[in-house]
Amino acid sequence: MTTPQPLVPDTALIAYCGLYCATCRSYIKGKCPGCAKNEKATWCKTRTCCIDNSYGSCADCTTHANAMDCKKFNNVIAKVFSVVFNSDRKACLDMIKTSGRDGFAAYMAQNRLQTLKRRR
Repeated sequence: MTTPQPLVPDTALIAYCGLYCATCRSYIKGKCPGCAKNEKATWCKTRTCCIDNSYGSCADCTTHANAMDCKKFNNVIAKVFSVVFNSDRKACLDMIKTSGRDGFAAYMAQNRLQTLKRRR
């Protein structure tokens, strides 16, 4: 069994909602350019809001101290995604706030994570 090549942390691959695109299957297979470059993702209210407000991610939001209070971030699609993928995007945003974008990207790349897992 071969050891996978280490991923190079890339802050440009942090999605606006806190996911890490570099480890996403669609990104790896070349089917998606990543959140920031995905011009087809006009359906995503979170992405649109961050772009309109010049936020790198929801971690930069000045309107909602808690992302879960934002209806664009915490919507039905996000709730389903959270359950299906056991994803905790809020924890990702909290890590971005405490560790910075570089620290978050390094952690996610080193651990080959797309999201932090929800605590049960």
